Amino acid sequence: MWFCDAVNAAREQHQFDVWAWVIMPEHVHLLICPCEPDYDMSDIVWSINQPVGVTAINWLKEHDPAYLEQLTVVNATRTYRRFWQAGPGFDENLDDPAALPNIIEYIHHNPVRRGLVERAIDWHWSSAREFAGLGIGPIPLDHTLPMTYE
Repeated sequence: MWFCDAVNAAREQHQFDVWAWVIMPEHVHLLICPCEPDYDMSDIVWSINQPVGVTAINWLKEHDPAYLEQLTVVNATRTYRRFWQAGPGFDENLDDPAALPNIIEYIHHNPVRRGLVERAIDWHWSSAREFAGLGIGPIPLDHTLPMTYE
């Protein structure tokens, strides 16, 4: 829930709509639409990543301190812990609204492609259930497109 809480807080702070999402064991997909013309995607990403990383590291300090070694980065100038994978992630601006259904289907079917579930709607950590009218998940959507999942 740490990630869900962080997205929900960041959407209030940065005024963006959430259109689709999925949380996988080692990565996430988040389709958002900023509500303001002047936005900084790096600020949005930081507002999500930073509280999740801090919470995870604090949890590990209390429950599994030995694991912290795997998150420790040592370079020439400092030593620190990194929860998120190095690099900026993969951000892409969408300029073709007709591509939305395919992008959302790709996001929702991540757990199916990985063999974690048989149907996208069976994965709790996804907006596929909300798209299918099966209830609102931990990250409520601001906009839904009609899609069917079997």
